[in-house]
Amino acid sequence: MRIDGKVVLITGASEGIGAACAAEFQRAGARLSLTARSEEGLRRSGSDAAVITAGDLTSEDTRRRAVDRTLDRFGAIDILINNAGVGAYGHSWNIPMEQARRVMELNFFALLALTQLVAQHMRKRESGTIVNVSSIGGLVTLPWMTIYSASKYALVALTEGMRMELRRDGVRTMLVCPGYVKTAFQAHVMGGTAPEGVIKTRRFAIPAEECARAIRRGVERDARTVVTPLVGWLLVAAVRLFPSAVEARMAKVNETA
Repeated sequence: MRIDGKVVLITGASEGIGAACAAEFQRAGARLSLTARSEEGLRRSGSDAAVITAGDLTSEDTRRRAVDRTLDRFGAIDILINNAGVGAYGHSWNIPMEQARRVMELNFFALLALTQLVAQHMRKRESGTIVNVSSIGGLVTLPWMTIYSASKYALVALTEGMRMELRRDGVRTMLVCPGYVKTAFQAHVMGGTAPEGVIKTRRFAIPAEECARAIRRGVERDARTVVTPLVGWLLVAAVRLFPSAVEARMAKVNETA
């Protein structure tokens, strides 16, 4: 898909991967519609020509305003990048249920509800691309944040299912599974702290701009799945080939939590 001239709706666009995607797609000639909680952050991320919708994505009103305002301004939504999400460190056997529900509400249910709104529009036009930003934790369970991984695993299944459901309508879906990215993710988690072994690996984190470039290139070549950095595929392969060994290693890292 050519990005130039396309209308791109990006969630969680006030910082991190979302803001980097706004800059990357704008450079490629896209027309932007951005949504997140922080209006100030959104205005930093987008140009004066961008549609800005500040609000809580778990609210139906915010979702509808984002879609309606985009269609009113541009008349179309060609690409939806579902990037908004939140994490929570902790074990599934004692995480507060309210916290677990909040993770699932934003990472899965709000995303699904927004996608349903946009998909109806794309199906009528028989074109469009839905990009769901999951995580390497959606392919390999991270036991220090199991509920987060569960929400991202659900997103993997949703993306793959929608790919088959929407095939006849000309609508594509793309799954994105980043590893560690230099963002404020840890500062926004709902609770808990990362294990010491995980904190040490952050020095290998990639810039958000690198992740955004991988997403843009994936959309351009109609990719099914984007794992960034590419070394993440080695971990995925290791889990499939040597599950017991990887689980033992993960469990050892988790012991420092």
